Amino acid sequence: MAAGIREKQTVALKRMLNFNVPPVKNSTGEPVWKVLIYDRFGQDIISPLLSVKELRDMGITLHLLLHSDRDAIPDVPAVYFVMPTEENIDRMCQDLRNQLYESYYLNFISAISRSKLEDIANAAIGANAVTQVAKVFDQYLNFITLEDDMFVLCNQNKELVSYHAINRPDITDTEMETIMDTIVDSLFCFFVTLGAIPIIRCSRGTAAEMVAVKLDKKLRENLRDARNSLFTGDTLGAGQFSFQRPLLVLVDRNIDLATPLHHTWTYQALVHDVLDFHLNRVNLEESVGTESTPAGARPKKKNKKSYDLTISDKFWQKHKGSPFPEVAESVQQELESYRAQEDEVKRLKSIMGIEGEDEGAISMLSDNTAKLTSAVSSLPELLEKKRLIDLHTNVATAVLEHIKSRKLDVYFEYEEKIMSKSTLDKSLLDMISDPDAGTPEDKMRLFLIYYISSAQAPSEIDLEQYKKALMDAGCNLAPLSYIKQWKAFTKMASAPTSYGNATPKPLGLFSRVMNTGSQFVMEGVKNLVLKQQNLPVTRILDNLMEMKSNPETDDYRYFDPKMLRGSDR
Repeated sequence: MAAGIREKQTVALKRMLNFNVPPVKNSTGEPVWKVLIYDRFGQDIISPLLSVKELRDMGITLHLLLHSDRDAIPDVPAVYFVMPTEENIDRMCQDLRNQLYESYYLNFISAISRSKLEDIANAAIGANAVTQVAKVFDQYLNFITLEDDMFVLCNQNKELVSYHAINRPDITDTEMETIMDTIVDSLFCFFVTLGAIPIIRCSRGTAAEMVAVKLDKKLRENLRDARNSLFTGDTLGAGQFSFQRPLLVLVDRNIDLATPLHHTWTYQALVHDVLDFHLNRVNLEESVGTESTPAGARPKKKNKKSYDLTISDKFWQKHKGSPFPEVAESVQQELESYRAQEDEVKRLKSIMGIEGEDEGAISMLSDNTAKLTSAVSSLPELLEKKRLIDLHTNVATAVLEHIKSRKLDVYFEYEEKIMSKSTLDKSLLDMISDPDAGTPEDKMRLFLIYYISSAQAPSEIDLEQYKKALMDAGCNLAPLSYIKQWKAFTKMASAPTSYGNATPKPLGLFSRVMNTGSQFVMEGVKNLVLKQQNLPVTRILDNLMEMKSNPETDDYRYFDPKMLRGSDR
């Protein structure tokens, strides 16, 4: 399975936008002009994969939300990409009745039920538009790919399938079934797009087991219907002859609650933690200059800027997993390299304007003409480099402001020590009581990590002291009440999760970023270098991939949907 899921989903989308026919390579003809109608779910799936320019290259002149006010364009075909919900079906039927477009290519993100399909058919008959409905397709694309090897299940209404939704004490059986079905549908779509049947492993007695049982059943039923199976024939492409099969490991979030609370130190994780970062796009508020506004005048609005951190951004791809100080240093190096290239172009331009007819000047001119030609031809590349430097300077500066104002480097180092059971150089109470270190949420995250990671829960007297300090710091104690109950119920209370013994090493502050010409004044920020550590999920995956015997994973259930009998261990 050489092609990653990002590539496979992009190919599926391009095929859909080409009226469900594979795009012909090297075709010089103009594309068929069309409009794309999507709902919020469809928009979230397309936006991380296809840019507006790529959509235009495929003939998409307009892309509009299904529930927006749309004018009729009667001589253009429309490609719909929506979830098969009651509300969406009603609106599509209304479009048919209003004769908005020349023809309709209806694509559903998940499989549409027969009853809803009949509703569309009845609307088409009523509107006398049967011949205009050109194609109806189930696309099985109900997941969002963010990177070559990373996807999420949903962005719209994500709180409906969140940890909180599954673990609510008042959740009903019907609600739980709906959540599980939503997760299973997305995972099923993922494997249809990947073109492979997974082997499924899951922990027992958890929501993960419910998902595994339902997914195994859904895959098995699809394979049983040989004529309509989604895993045979064209849909698999080259993947059908591959002997490699993916392993799907389903684990419950409860096996490791500390890691999501942990403050981070790598570039991508910090951007996700402290900035407004969704679907590979980061939104920043630009700080307004300190110009004094006249008394009584409205304060100036902050400018909002959006940046896409995509696969084509080489700096992001190279440095997203690097510790933050390294990123700041790399941005500075890139800036200096760009300035050197820019100065070279300027120098060559000034040489080109030399006067005099002597031979030395003429030979110098001919040498530099070639150099200048080369420099000018690299200008587009230089401009793109400048754009990326500006982008990452702005993003890294915004992250740095959070690190400094909240002392996130101190939190990261302290939490690493707690999780690896190292000696603490400062008492937890001092950290919580420090008015200059962190927001109330930062302090609560720190204390929860301590509470989850400690083998022995603090005594009631100590706990009351911590609670008072947290309340004085402005913290909401509801998360602590939940974790206290959770720890009482879970088996992990007696055997806390091990996080290895990897603590970050502080290095001396590096001189390069400290120089006066630097964009980033890192004074007071620790230059911490990460050490690798095995988190619980990493260890579980390692044990299952290597088929190692380990108490952590020996009890995991095994499902193989390709096996004829429903026997699982």
